[in-house]
Amino acid sequence: MPQSVREIMNTGLVCVPPDASLVDAAREMRDKGIGDVLVVEDGRLRGILTDRDIVVRCVAEDKPLRDTKVGEACSENVSCLKPDDDADRAVEMMRAMAVRRLPVCEDDRPVGVLSLGDLARERDPHSALADISSAPRNT
Repeated sequence: MPQSVREIMNTGLVCVPPDASLVDAAREMRDKGIGDVLVVEDGRLRGILTDRDIVVRCVAEDKPLRDTKVGEACSENVSCLKPDDDADRAVEMMRAMAVRRLPVCEDDRPVGVLSLGDLARERDPHSALADISSAPRNT
């Protein structure tokens, strides 16, 4: 039977406002052992910021990390999954958009995040990606 996104998604959301500094967002990622934060304003998803976004859009461009706001660096107009979407749809979307994680929203409000690692652990638990995704985080 096909699995729904709801069965696989991570509900431990880490959200920051668009006016948070990149340093604050990076510290949240470090402290929580994650690679992204959701950018939320008035309870609604505005974007997603990944550790790669910080490096490519900010560090490589020599932007001042303490002064640059999350809203200036995040990916906006993010495609979202719905909790009742099929996991196969999530795979198709990730492949088509070349992304590793997708927010899960109900009425533009984030309720979860689904990552490639989550899918690997659930659908192919003996794969290298599932092993890596299940390993304790580096600190």
